[in-house]
Amino acid sequence: MLRTALRNVLAAKARLAMTVLAVCLGVAFICGTLVFADSSAAAQRAATSRDFADIAVTVNPKAPKPGAAWDEKGGALDDALVRELAAVPGAAAVRPAADGSAALNAADGTPLRSGTAWANPAGAYVPDKDGKDSRYPVVEGHAPRNADEVAVDRGTAAAGGFGIGDEITLATDGPVMKKRLVGIVTTKDPRVNAGGTLTLFDRATAQELFATPGHYTSIDLSAAPGTDQFTLSERVTAVLPADRAEAVSGAAQATQQASYVNALTRGYQKLPMIFAGVSLFIGSFLIVNTFTMLVARRTRETALLRAIGASRRQVVRTVLWEAALVGLAASAIGFVLGLGIASVLPDVLSTSQDTLARGPLVIGPFPVVAALGVGVGITVLAAWLPSRKAAKVAPIEALRAADQPHTATASRIRGAAGLALLALGGGWLVSLTGAEDASEANLRNAMLGCALLVVALIVLAPLLAPPVIRLCGELGGRLTARLTGRRAGHRTGRPGIIGRLARENALRDPRRTAATASALMISTALVAGLAVIGNSTGRALDRQAAAGLSADYVISTRTSTTAIDPAAEQRVAATPGVRTATAVTDSVVMTGGQVREISGVDTDHGAGQGADAVNSVMKLDFVSGSLKDLGPGRIAVSSTVAREHALTTGGRISASMGRAQNDKQYTVIGVYRDNPTAHDAVGARSEVRENSFKPGSVQRILVRTDSAAAVSKTTEDRLRAAVGNSPLLQVKDREALVRDAAGSVGTLLTLMYGLLAIGAVISALGIMNTLAMSVSERTREIGVLRAIGMDRAGIRRMIRRESLTVAAFGTALGLAGGLFGAWAVGALANGAVAQYSLALPWGTLLLVCLASLAIGVLAAAVPARRAAALSPLEAVAEA
Repeated sequence: MLRTALRNVLAAKARLAMTVLAVCLGVAFICGTLVFADSSAAAQRAATSRDFADIAVTVNPKAPKPGAAWDEKGGALDDALVRELAAVPGAAAVRPAADGSAALNAADGTPLRSGTAWANPAGAYVPDKDGKDSRYPVVEGHAPRNADEVAVDRGTAAAGGFGIGDEITLATDGPVMKKRLVGIVTTKDPRVNAGGTLTLFDRATAQELFATPGHYTSIDLSAAPGTDQFTLSERVTAVLPADRAEAVSGAAQATQQASYVNALTRGYQKLPMIFAGVSLFIGSFLIVNTFTMLVARRTRETALLRAIGASRRQVVRTVLWEAALVGLAASAIGFVLGLGIASVLPDVLSTSQDTLARGPLVIGPFPVVAALGVGVGITVLAAWLPSRKAAKVAPIEALRAADQPHTATASRIRGAAGLALLALGGGWLVSLTGAEDASEANLRNAMLGCALLVVALIVLAPLLAPPVIRLCGELGGRLTARLTGRRAGHRTGRPGIIGRLARENALRDPRRTAATASALMISTALVAGLAVIGNSTGRALDRQAAAGLSADYVISTRTSTTAIDPAAEQRVAATPGVRTATAVTDSVVMTGGQVREISGVDTDHGAGQGADAVNSVMKLDFVSGSLKDLGPGRIAVSSTVAREHALTTGGRISASMGRAQNDKQYTVIGVYRDNPTAHDAVGARSEVRENSFKPGSVQRILVRTDSAAAVSKTTEDRLRAAVGNSPLLQVKDREALVRDAAGSVGTLLTLMYGLLAIGAVISALGIMNTLAMSVSERTREIGVLRAIGMDRAGIRRMIRRESLTVAAFGTALGLAGGLFGAWAVGALANGAVAQYSLALPWGTLLLVCLASLAIGVLAAAVPARRAAALSPLEAVAEA
């Protein structure tokens, strides 16, 4: 039977090629995603990691006690402690470090990878007894010797266009600094080799920037032979001041690091996995359809096998072996394609603000096993139903008829099951429309309802095909007659007859038509639903951003660990064309077990500020109260916070702000409508700044310009100059902020077009495969049509119209399901995005319809040409 399966595969290799392509697409995305995940995790681990191979123990300063000054970090880690640690038994070497991060501007003034702190390591060049730091061999120039000098790695010098003697603009946290480049080094630091920058200072300067003068941020120890790191860690702990420093073993640091990297890279796997799931789900319909048609064509052959002694189980195994061979081929091809996908995914998923670390592809055993398991498993599973159908036909029945009609009982059962699923899925989604809560549970329920709806449409599709296709055909015929100005004729070459023949051919086997159209239906439903949700969400975010911000520019930090130099506020306010500059300190408040964001603003009149100025840049719409009484102990809250905590103007709330350890009673001076610029609460900047994790810091400056200055490149350049063109800061106008707010919509659009492309390819393969096999089945029929006068062009038009009919049916069902699902899910979006309302993207929906119909026309090209090439005499004579 295995030889029989192999012979069948070779005999039908042209038809099975479409199935192989469909399956290999899904396998490619799964393998590509798994390889990408492993490779990205390895690269990210290298980029965010220290090499702990030679580090047995690291000594770190403990967090300050409540009430202690935050400038005490590293206070216990000084040269005296370094000497004491060097005397610990079992310590082979001790190396102190003053590390942090520094962002640089390239020679042309653009920031060098300043979006993530891990990409910009900086530290002290600490020479050994020989005057060299073995971690950073100098290849050009010399090591930094004073506060005006820096060294960078070779890659940073090349990327920034730096040379020895050049002045470099950089910032660590606060004011911009100018330093002279005196040295270029190499390093084995994996963060730098993964694409980051490296900046080295002399020891005193690094201590001043990243710790405190005379102190370090950490001290690394390596173990002598015969001493394990846990023993050394205990000995080191014994000599440390217990309340100011702690020892962490290299193994513990590696474990923490691995968990961090896994969490960091997990999110990047979701989008490719969605593509893989959709590919396999849609491709399964192509597999089922292909094997169903192959089994039907080989009915007599199957009957002969049964007549000569083959059991039903052997017939089933033959079909399944055939499917396994197809799946094996698809897995091999898909795995190779997956490696290509894995190599380009970092470029696809990277953004200017979030660049993925690069590294070589890591191919482990799991992607290989997954390729074989998914490719072979899905194909065999999809072929199981056709194999059962083949085995159920008795030999004598198969010898008498080539096709067995579907019974009325089966149709009634299908109809009842489909209607039940439709009612269940539709009712489930309708029940969620009143939730207005985008909780994870509701989102899961919405996904379940959409899945039930799709399954219901798949089950009902064979029953819906005849009325829908006839209705569409009638409407299309009338439209054609009206446009041509004549009634459809009776000659076989005229559109009316060709259209009827195409419709009847499509309806000859409604199950086959429905299975072929299901792939296109699913992709159209997904794309249409996502298009509606994406368009509605994008417009809501635009309205929300416009309603919550009237500032012309916002100056903000690129990372959450940095702050704006407080003196920059005055420079920005003094910039020509600036009317007001409102500084904002961002922090958090803890209340009722929840973390809320608070914006600290001034309501005095310094720097052009005041309650009116704050209202003008934040567009605060107060339901009650105002900002005029804002001060220490008094805050304004958003409508959401007020509703959740039953607050009104004049009420009181207990909360802890920033690094404050104890709760404090705050008086609510006003309630404003939810505002993304103001966040959850607004407090006095003096109090927020005092309790923030970076006391005295500023995170944002909201700028209003004069009407004459408006939004222009000149004004933007002036503002950048006012903040020293710091690589840590970004200056964005209102339009750029709206685009950033709609960043998730961009991901949704990427998903939408990706699903459309996948669905289009697999649907085209399915339609092409079905038509090709259908043409082969109707060889004699086509010959008769040619014999009675239909020309080759008429045959081609008939096949194309048949393909177009199937595509139109799938598109119609997909649009109906997608729009209904988008309407139902929109209620949940309204709970997550204020001002959400359903907005149909008519242009996109029209494009989806035209693309789906074009797929039908293109898929028919090869089958139509083959049908038209048949010789009438040979076709009629075929047995």
